Order: sequence, then structure tokens, then C-alpha cells
Amino acid sequence: MFPGDEPPAVGPQGTRMFPADERPAEPSAPRWSGSAAVPPPKPRKRTWGESAEIPPVPAPPPEQPEHLTPVDPWADADTGGWDLPPPPPPPPTLPYPAAPSTRPYSGPPAPPVHSPAPPEPPRPTPPRVAYPAAPPPAAYPVSPPPASYPVSPSPASRAPAPARPAPPPPPPPAPPRQRRATAPPAGPPPGQQAPRGYAPTPVRRRRRWPWVLLLMLACCCGCPAYYGVPMASQYPAEASLPAEMADLRLRDDNSSKATAKQLEADVRKAHWLAEDTFAGVYATPAGKRVTIFGGTGFRFTPESDAEDEITRLTGQYSLGEAQVVDTGVRGRHQRCAVGRADGQDVVVCTSVDHGSIATAVFTRLSLDDSATLLGTLREQMVTTNQK
Repeated sequence: MFPGDEPPAVGPQGTRMFPADERPAEPSAPRWSGSAAVPPPKPRKRTWGESAEIPPVPAPPPEQPEHLTPVDPWADADTGGWDLPPPPPPPPTLPYPAAPSTRPYSGPPAPPVHSPAPPEPPRPTPPRVAYPAAPPPAAYPVSPPPASYPVSPSPASRAPAPARPAPPPPPPPAPPRQRRATAPPAGPPPGQQAPRGYAPTPVRRRRRWPWVLLLMLACCCGCPAYYGVPMASQYPAEASLPAEMADLRLRDDNSSKATAKQLEADVRKAHWLAEDTFAGVYATPAGKRVTIFGGTGFRFTPESDAEDEITRLTGQYSLGEAQVVDTGVRGRHQRCAVGRADGQDVVVCTSVDHGSIATAVFTRLSLDDSATLLGTLREQMVTTNQK
């Protein structure tokens, strides 16, 4: 240690102290702000139905073209041959002719004097410039340069437009014609509404209810009348056996009476809804025999009853095929068939209407004669009690 030097500073523990510029900076005390520290936020709870999986981070949007660095397509192209020559100067404007001097009025005005315009000198044609063909870049197409600028003609060099031809005269008016009968105005289209303040004119519809009423009356009254008139005219009916009919005589012997009683019993057994029954045996002096039997009472289906009666007598008289006979009376049906009884040929005919049934067995007569005779006998035996 040299004279005049200060002894080094020694700390309380005998350590050397750092200089003031080499001492470590002590942390400054926190400044009091008067408020409590804010705790960190708690993790957010999942809502009901929310997935526990962490949603993926959305991908960044694609880089837009406008954010890219612009590229000069003509950076490597030779543009030295694109310099165009300046356009030629416009032609000089011709001066207007001087106005004539005015003079006092002494008569009609003289026609204007037009000075002929001097001919326009020929316009030089601009030379065509050949441009060197430059190779375009590989990535961008290059359009060829224009050959020259188009030059619009001056107003003085334009040709005058041709005058328009005069329009043709209008045709003469047609003579008046007779007015034809016009159709009635059509109604408004469907869905169109009348303007506010105007009520649409109601369109009168054709009434169809009379035709419907007539049809209902025809169905309700025509059908019952068609089927009800024959029933009313044929029922109720009564039957009686006269002693003589034409050339036939009613036989009154014991054998004939026994036969008549047996036939009545068969009729009552076959037609148990009959109100009355009858039977009798008639004969002629020539030996023809007619046995007739039947009954009275209401019948709703006389046609079916006639067929059933022929079917019932088929086994007893060995009947063949039955034939339909036209009676000419609505509601009355007649059937006839040929058979055999007691060793001889017979014809069995039955006639049924809404009020009675009559069946006869004929001998020594044809089928047509038997059908005609049954109609005659029926008119005399069966009478209708119309109220």
C-alpha cells in the first residue's frame, strides 16, 4: 500500500464492498394502489348439451390475391419498339366568306351569292411503321400493337345525306258498313276484383233446379206408377167357375168332382198364401177335355211364379221345354209346355198376374190354340174388384 491511499472498505463480516456503480439494483417496493389484486379468471363451465371435446382451432383464412406482391408482366419484355410517332397535325380551318355589304331596300332581295369552297388538298396518308416482333413472356399473352390511329373525316369532307322520299298520300276513307250484331260483353276473368267504390255486376246464373225437380218427380212418382198401376188394376181378384164357357160344359160327375178336389188341395199346398182356390173339369161334345185350377191372392213377382208353376208340373205331366207366350197385358206372364198324361199328348199352360194364377191342361189342341183358349177362359172366370 502506498502512502496517501485509503484502506479498502471492509464490511461487517470482513467482505469487500462493491463500488456504488457496481452494486446490484435493489427491487423497488410495489406502489400502493388502494385496491386488491384481481384473481385470475376461473375456467368456464360447460353448458347443458355442450360437447366436452375442445373445438379445433379454425384454419386461418386463405391469403387474398390483393395482399400478394404485384408482379410486373412486362419486367423482362423489350418495350423499346413501342414508341409511336406523334399523330399528324390537324388540317387548317378554312375562313368563312365575307358578308356582302348592305344597301337600302329597293325591291325584292337578291338571291344570296355562294362562293364555291376551294378544293381541299389531298390528305397525306400516314406511313406504316413496322414494329419489331418482340417475344412475349411465357406466362402472359401479348396482344399485337395497333397499326395506326383511325382518322375521322372532317365535317367539310362528309357527303350530304340523301333527301328522304315524300310519304305516300293516305288512302281514301272506306265507305261506311252496316253494323253487325255484336256478341254480348264477356264477363270479367276469374279472380279479378273491382276497383274501390265500384261493385261488380252480378252475373245471372241459369236456374237448373226445375230440371232437377222434374227428375226427382219422375224417379219418385214415375217408378211407383209404372209398377203400381198393374198391381192396383189386378188385385184384389175373385174367381168363379161358370157352367158353360163357349162350347165347354162343366162336368158334374163324381170322378170329375174328385179330380177337382184333389187339384184344389195341390194348389193350396203349393201356394199356401193364396186367398182362395178353384178347380174344375170341362169337356166338349167332340171329346175335348180341359182341366183348369188355380187361386187368387197378391203376387209381387208373377213372372217367377209362372216359371215355378211349370217346374212344379213338369214331373207330373212329363213336360218339355216351356215357351213364353205374350199376353199383351202388362204385369201378366204366361208359359206353355207340351207333355203326356194317361197315354195321350197334353198341353199345360199357366197364366199369372199380380192378383191370381190360373193353370189349364188341354187335350187334342195345339200349343197356340191352348194359349189362346186359356186367355179366353181367364177373362170369364177371374174378375177384379177395383175400389
